[in-house]
Amino acid sequence: EKQGLDFARWLQKRPEVSRVLHPALPDDPGHAIFKRDFLGSSGLFSVILKPASRQAVAALLDGLELFGLGYSWGGFESLVIPFDCATYRTATQWSPEGPALRFSIGLEDPDDLKADIDRGFARLRAIDG
Repeated sequence: EKQGLDFARWLQKRPEVSRVLHPALPDDPGHAIFKRDFLGSSGLFSVILKPASRQAVAALLDGLELFGLGYSWGGFESLVIPFDCATYRTATQWSPEGPALRFSIGLEDPDDLKADIDRGFARLRAIDG
């Protein structure tokens, strides 16, 4: 929980990020329900990037050294995966302002994880400016 929230707060301050989707953050629209029903959170959350090309997002992800690409959210390692649920979401319409990434923050050093994503954002900016 601690590492996940710290990472989510760090991402909130990034210029490449439009919004962080994490119900444990006080400004999340679902925070009141989260507080009512849960005592803590995990390191699993999503972010919506500002508009970026598929090529730029691929560059961000392809060069990561500490984050694996994958769907397995039960392990100890940090993972990230792009997603777009527009084709299968039925309760509401999914139309984010930019690409979406799902993170699972693991047990690696938080500063090392931030540095890895920071380098990824530099690759993204190098393509999309």
